[in-house]
Amino acid sequence: MAKLKVGVIGTGGISCSHMDGYTNNPDVELYALCDINKERVEEKAKRYGVPLERTYTDKDEMLKAHPELDMVSVCTWNSAHAECTIAALKAGKHVLCEKPMAMNAEEAMAMQRAAEESGKILMIGFVRRHGNDCKLVKEYVDSGFFGEIYYAKTTYLRRNGNPGGWFGDKSRSGGGPLIDLGVHVIDFVRYLKGNPKAVSVYGATFQKLFNRPDIKDGKGYNAQGISNNDICDVEDLATALIRFEDDSVLSVEASFSLNGKPKGDIELFGTKAGAKLDPEVHLYSDVEGHLVDIDFEKSTALSFGGLFQNEIDHYVDCVKNGTECIAPAEDGVELMRILDAIYESARTGHEVAIKR
Repeated sequence: MAKLKVGVIGTGGISCSHMDGYTNNPDVELYALCDINKERVEEKAKRYGVPLERTYTDKDEMLKAHPELDMVSVCTWNSAHAECTIAALKAGKHVLCEKPMAMNAEEAMAMQRAAEESGKILMIGFVRRHGNDCKLVKEYVDSGFFGEIYYAKTTYLRRNGNPGGWFGDKSRSGGGPLIDLGVHVIDFVRYLKGNPKAVSVYGATFQKLFNRPDIKDGKGYNAQGISNNDICDVEDLATALIRFEDDSVLSVEASFSLNGKPKGDIELFGTKAGAKLDPEVHLYSDVEGHLVDIDFEKSTALSFGGLFQNEIDHYVDCVKNGTECIAPAEDGVELMRILDAIYESARTGHEVAIKR
């Protein structure tokens, strides 16, 4: 059987994780690349062995020139997700779109409609769903080990400022740590719990420390193409309480700049047992009337080695074999509804009910 041909739109930092995944999948040929930066797209083409004649600076030109493309990864900044995804779907391509799905729920719903009209798969890049830690904890959730999970807490805290580049530019990112980092942990909890819909949120955002340009200790992550003139008009810190249709509540904290220790914890509290990922998985329950803490013999921390490969392999499997997608467009739309509501609550200072 001929290999599936894939094109990548946007060849910045995250695209390498996609291209590595495609290169390592025997059923795929990394076929064409597109980026508004000609120098960057040609550099990536040379690195990954894509002929320069199949590199483009215009997505529509790439899609028109190559009707033979089967699938596309959209790895642009957030403000281009909807435009690029819809164009690829209308051209008859399956699409894997990086998270967050869009700038807002309205764009996300337009993307979902385009997928439904085209009959093609639109998968959202909720990569944490493909992690070893997620697989382990979900086994316990699905077996009923936790009982009813009625409360969860998540933190994704960075200290030294946003990554620079488009990440700090609201016109391209849609927001700061909430839409960049919070999206991961909110989706993680929703997925573990069977994707309940949110009914209301109360949120707050703060812009107090900005990008901390005077800090000399560096950042944990820097965007490609950053400069000393990077915009910083996104929030430093976001926090929210999210209530779901099953009456469970999720507490979220996410930051780029914060006078506190960086961390990324996820905690689940159920009627029979609880769990904490810090990042190792710890379980808490009772046995014969005694409280017990359960740790695993082998490491259960999220392994980034193979994480994106798992995601890419699943996408390819969905396209090639019709396997049910575990990160469909509808879940991306729901996440955008939640993010929209948090930002609106932060703006108004009031709880926001989520309407559909």
